[in-house]
Amino acid sequence: MKERLKQLGSLLRAYPAAICFLVFITGFMVLDMCWPTREFSELENTMLDQKPAFSFQALFSNEWTADYGEYVKDQIALRDSWIDLQSRSESLLLQKAEIGGILIGKDRQLFTEMFTLTRTEQRTLPNNIKAVEQFAQRHGDKVTVLIAPSASAIYPEKLPFAAPMLDEDSWLDQTFAAVEAAGGNVLDLRSTFTEHKDEYIYYRTDHHWTTYGAQLAYEEFCAQQGLTPFDTESHTRVDVPEFLGTSYSKSRYWHTKADALTYYPLDNEMTIFDVTVPGQRTPKSTSGLYDTAKLEVVDKYATFLYGNNGYSEIQGDGEGSILLVKDSYGNCFAPFLTANYSKIGVVDLRNYPYGIDELIESEGYEHVLILYNFQSFKSDSYLYNINRDPIE
Repeated sequence: MKERLKQLGSLLRAYPAAICFLVFITGFMVLDMCWPTREFSELENTMLDQKPAFSFQALFSNEWTADYGEYVKDQIALRDSWIDLQSRSESLLLQKAEIGGILIGKDRQLFTEMFTLTRTEQRTLPNNIKAVEQFAQRHGDKVTVLIAPSASAIYPEKLPFAAPMLDEDSWLDQTFAAVEAAGGNVLDLRSTFTEHKDEYIYYRTDHHWTTYGAQLAYEEFCAQQGLTPFDTESHTRVDVPEFLGTSYSKSRYWHTKADALTYYPLDNEMTIFDVTVPGQRTPKSTSGLYDTAKLEVVDKYATFLYGNNGYSEIQGDGEGSILLVKDSYGNCFAPFLTANYSKIGVVDLRNYPYGIDELIESEGYEHVLILYNFQSFKSDSYLYNINRDPIE
């Protein structure tokens, strides 16, 4: 026994690095085997790959090997800690200004990288401009198009030095000109947001505007339509701290500063509909405007409107009706409309592929507001559905 211990001691003295590395690898393999499998990463706000079903056909075609590799990568022990370590290494040691498609700006502001249009966006963006133009041609001044500028367009001075950003302004100019020429209304927020740029209008850790940013947009809409805005002073304001948004989830930037999410608790009811056949809308659930359970998780923005449902109706406190066709920017915007309309329809074309002309006519909507952020407007492959014939 003493002789074996002496031999082991000699090996450790002769190959200390190799022995330590072997012990580390063996220990990590055991830990990895015992580590629980997760379906969802809350910090990354993404689904994780699960163990693929084995078959000889998948093995011989190399599909199973590739899928198993993705599974191992997603389910590795201490995954969150490894990602944090990678983010710290890239930003501190390598001085990288871009991590995971997110640009690290001044004042710890995180921006979505938009250097150029992807090959798909080179087709999608012109098609989406044409889609809102055609819609305005049919419905005229009943339509208002609001394409919210990205944070990078309002805060160019906070971007990393010489970041070659896409010329967003030229695309917004082209979109608004097309809608106006077709007889529709536009709401260009660039000057308003520039005037208020020293205020909290965009989250630092998320690509969305804040509730205050949505409020500024809503007040501009009210001024355009001759409406009295929602009175924030007469409503309770709730601020929820420790919000880390999608930009943080993608970059896991170690030096980030958490945001605060704001909402105004309202008693208005919202009904979410199942729509499986054009023109047939079946009530699925009725609730308030906020899924407050989401305030306890990382993705707190999902609190608004219970996410991106295909079609919902909100009971308002005003008169008349409006249909809001939106991306997720519209989720924190919609509650403000309760002050002005008795019925607010909300459509997310990602989950409502039937066109909306029939909906406008059957529900008697008097106004249509198309609200997108530029980042989603340039890439949304569902917006063409706005002109789709419901019988297709």
